[in-house]
Amino acid sequence: MQNSLPVLVPLIPVLLLAQDLKPIELPPPQTEGGKPLMQALKERKSSREFSSRPLPAQVLSNLLWAAFGVNRPDGRRTAPSASNLQEIDIYVALAEGLYLFDAKAHRLNPVLAEDLRAATGTQAFVAQAPVNLVYVADYARMGNRPEQTKTVYSWADTGFIAQNVYLFCASEGLATVVRASIDREKLAAQMKLRPERRIVLAQSVGYPSR
Repeated sequence: MQNSLPVLVPLIPVLLLAQDLKPIELPPPQTEGGKPLMQALKERKSSREFSSRPLPAQVLSNLLWAAFGVNRPDGRRTAPSASNLQEIDIYVALAEGLYLFDAKAHRLNPVLAEDLRAATGTQAFVAQAPVNLVYVADYARMGNRPEQTKTVYSWADTGFIAQNVYLFCASEGLATVVRASIDREKLAAQMKLRPERRIVLAQSVGYPSR
């Protein structure tokens, strides 16, 4: 872990809990191809039946870039955010552990060496999905705006990201569903989130079971 300190200093308190995990350097996203937008919109749907088959690294890379990756030299992203606050973080729950998506470096930074997939929702199928995305709003990034404004911004911005995931999955033949049924207090404790970091929604992604 010491060789990573210059890059990961802001995450040290969390990474100490993930000593058995290493950062996942995602391959560069493939930004060409895919189904035409109108076809993806036609095929967009929610699915709650998932194969346990893991997503290949390239598919996971493309998924996260489509969700909220950097698509311009100035650091702006594939989904809009109010005042470009970029207050939403994507935590990625995999079988081997929990990671935080670093959009600028396009990699997954380790958080916990624990399978938290089942904890990301109250429905049984979430434990089967190979990938569960947890959308977390960092209220500290929104300054001293009123609490209600922070809530509205973060929920709207999460919706944009979730729809990007839906369209990517429709294009790639993946199953997905966005979820609000979460024990947020329990999950936040398991994820070791600070009080100003609020869980908004979660989204399961994987290959369809049939």
